[in-house]
Amino acid sequence: MNKTKISINILLAFGLFFCFSSCKRDEYYMDGGKAKADFNGTMLEYLQAKPVPFDTIASIVKLAGMEAVFNKEDITFFAPTDYEVKQLIGSVNKPNSLNSKLYLNGKDTVKTLADIEGAIWAKYLQRHIFKGAKRLSDYPQYDPDLPAVYSGQYYYAYNKSVSKIGVVYGDVNGVKYIGYRQLTITYIRDVSKPDQSFSIYRVASSDIKPKNGVVHTLQLYGDAFGLGAYDMINDIVIR
Repeated sequence: MNKTKISINILLAFGLFFCFSSCKRDEYYMDGGKAKADFNGTMLEYLQAKPVPFDTIASIVKLAGMEAVFNKEDITFFAPTDYEVKQLIGSVNKPNSLNSKLYLNGKDTVKTLADIEGAIWAKYLQRHIFKGAKRLSDYPQYDPDLPAVYSGQYYYAYNKSVSKIGVVYGDVNGVKYIGYRQLTITYIRDVSKPDQSFSIYRVASSDIKPKNGVVHTLQLYGDAFGLGAYDMINDIVIR
């Protein structure tokens, strides 16, 4: 009799454990985890409140004359980090950086952010901005191995440039699409040849919610500002 009671208690304990685990897993998939997503301020105030990694990005917003957009308009921002800008500008000794290209072309190198025209900053910053507030769950699935089935979707950015945005569903133990979900964005250089754009940038953290939109922070790539640094570099060098 005692053995029977012990067996029943063990079974109950396992049942409660698996029930608890299942509830926690469902909760995770529903809300993206326990990280605090809401920020009690505007999007520009959020960038300013996070000097690492957004101190430089906040300065660029001002140089681009876009404070009103980041303070008042409802937008989604695929945010590059200060690291991307640092890598883009680089030095005369850093191959393919802006300062290296300027030096090789006999032009003055960039010493401060203000050395670059505000219109240039605005042009490439706006590639990261989309009107309206969209969370990860608002975007369709994207599978780079099965683009004909899960293709993501094309969206017009703030400056009418086009990007493909979609959510990659991770695999777990060989089972497809039940794992971690990650936003991706790809700038489309030629809308007549959308499949020839291969620079897929992944989001490191998503769904941060200031008062006037949503911030999705890009992973560190070194060429993500403007969703492809070479476009901006070439634009500056040829002027």
